[in-house]
Amino acid sequence: MATVRHAHTVWEGNLLQGSGVVSLDSSGIGSYPVTWASRAEQPAGKTSPEELIAAAHSSCFSMALSHALAGDGHTATRLETKADVTFQPGEGITGIHLTVRGEVPGLDAAGFQKAAEGAKENCPVSQALTGTKITLDAELA
Repeated sequence: MATVRHAHTVWEGNLLQGSGVVSLDSSGIGSYPVTWASRAEQPAGKTSPEELIAAAHSSCFSMALSHALAGDGHTATRLETKADVTFQPGEGITGIHLTVRGEVPGLDAAGFQKAAEGAKENCPVSQALTGTKITLDAELA
């Protein structure tokens, strides 16, 4: 069964001086301020589309890797994934770098790397972002 998740943003003013609030409607867990400066300069307590993409990608990748490992007979004790999304004003999102550190009893480094590469290619967020260069650094802890 397909699921649909909802978020919305209310923006007021022009791009450079305006501001908005993005709300996570499906979960109801919060509303977060966003501005051009928080996107192109320093966050200053506000979020950005790129930070939200990083959150989505790190969680999706972790789920995909956990599933792939389990399918190969290995249960991860812990996976810690960081997604760095690079935004260049005038160019857009120019790259995403995933860094994962895992604790997987009974799995060697080569097996972990192979599973991580597969998760990078197959997680739905990676697939949705196929126009963006995605790189990976995967190591066992």
